[in-house]
Amino acid sequence: MSDFPFDIVCFDLDGTLLETHRDLGTAVNHALTLGGFATVPVESAKDLIGGGAKAMLKQAVDAQTKIDGGLDKDEFKRLYKAMLAYYGEHYAVHTRPYPGVIATLDELEKRGVRLAVVTNKFESFARGVLTSLDLIDRFACVIGGDSLGKGEDGEYRAKPLPDPILSAQERCGGGSLVYIGDSSYDRDAARAADVPFIAAYYGYCDLSEDNFEADAVIHEMGELIPAIEGF
Repeated sequence: MSDFPFDIVCFDLDGTLLETHRDLGTAVNHALTLGGFATVPVESAKDLIGGGAKAMLKQAVDAQTKIDGGLDKDEFKRLYKAMLAYYGEHYAVHTRPYPGVIATLDELEKRGVRLAVVTNKFESFARGVLTSLDLIDRFACVIGGDSLGKGEDGEYRAKPLPDPILSAQERCGGGSLVYIGDSSYDRDAARAADVPFIAAYYGYCDLSEDNFEADAVIHEMGELIPAIEGF
C-alpha cells in the first residue's frame, strides 16, 4: 500500500455517495396520500434526509398536524410501514451515484484502501440500492441503521451514536478510518467515534459549511482524494 493517510474510507450513503431524494420523497408522498395528507414537493425531501426513514416521515407529518396535536401513534405506525413497503419496491427508480463517485471509488481501490458504508438507511435497503447500481461488491462492509440492533433505550444503535462507525472499522480489519457524510448525524457520529470527518457539502446538508466544523469540506466527489491527501 502507498502512503495514503487512511486504511479505511467510510461513506454515508444518501447525499454522499448516492442522490436518493426523489425515490425517498416519492415513498413519503405515498404514505402521506394513504393518510389523507397533502403531498410535498419531491425536491423538498432533500430537507428531510439524515435521521432515517421514520424521521423523514415524522417531519412531513408533523408539518401538517402541529395545530391539532399530531398524529395517532398507531396511525403513524401504519403509514410508516406502508412507506417502507413502497420504498422497498421502488428504491432505485431515480437514485444514481453522484458525479465522480465511480472514478473516486476506482482510484481508492487502486490504492488498496478498504471501503465501507455506514448509513441510517435500513441495511436491506442500502444493500438493495447498492446492488441495483452494481456497487455492492466495492465495499468491505455495509452497516445500516438497523444493523446493530437496539440499545437499552429501545432505539436503533445508529448515527449519531459512534457504534456503526466503530463497527465498520472493526469489520474492515481495523486501521485508520476517515468518515465522509453530509449531515450533523454524520459529523456527530464521527466525532463520537474519534475519527476525522469530511463534510460532503454537495449533499442534503442540515448545517452551513462553517457550522459543520469538519476536518475538511468537499463540494463534489472529485475533491475527496485531494482532501484526504491533505491530512
